[in-house]
Amino acid sequence: MVQSMDDAAIEIGKDKSLLLVDDDETFVRRLARAMEKRGFEVRIAESVAEGVGMARSAPPAHAVVDLRLSDGNGLDVVEAIRERREDARIVVLTGYGAIATAVAAVKIGATDYLSKPADARQIVAALLSTGEDLPPPPENPMSADRVRWEHIQRIYEQCDRNVSETARRLNMHRRTLQRILAKRSPR
Repeated sequence: MVQSMDDAAIEIGKDKSLLLVDDDETFVRRLARAMEKRGFEVRIAESVAEGVGMARSAPPAHAVVDLRLSDGNGLDVVEAIRERREDARIVVLTGYGAIATAVAAVKIGATDYLSKPADARQIVAALLSTGEDLPPPPENPMSADRVRWEHIQRIYEQCDRNVSETARRLNMHRRTLQRILAKRSPR
């Protein structure tokens, strides 16, 4: 559904504050301009520390937070916003779309979770959704092989890239895991 700028402004509500937290300067500036055109009052943070500081000093009504930032995890910003403002609508963005991180983001208090590249239209829809209607199915959902690969990669990263420990936690032979890690990610 395409909305005019007036329709979007009406749905935003009285508090139009939006905090964008992303360390990709080009992306966050472009997104800020697009969100301002849709009626939001945008503030930008390019690190976890800056995002947490802004969330504590003036908690926003809306936020778009990248999961992986140069100085840490964007979920810290989500937690800081939730501590100060329980009604905030928060969307977590990431280029590393893993099911477990999506679940963690929602448990901490994110309203929605989108994989990059997400455009302004998708982000606004996620920020303003009421939750009463189900979102449309993704146009290009991850294959089962891709979901498995993402899970293995997440465990591998959590084990500090230690193949033996990852294999033990996944109940998998170490050589099998090494073969999987050596291949490119499935589509």
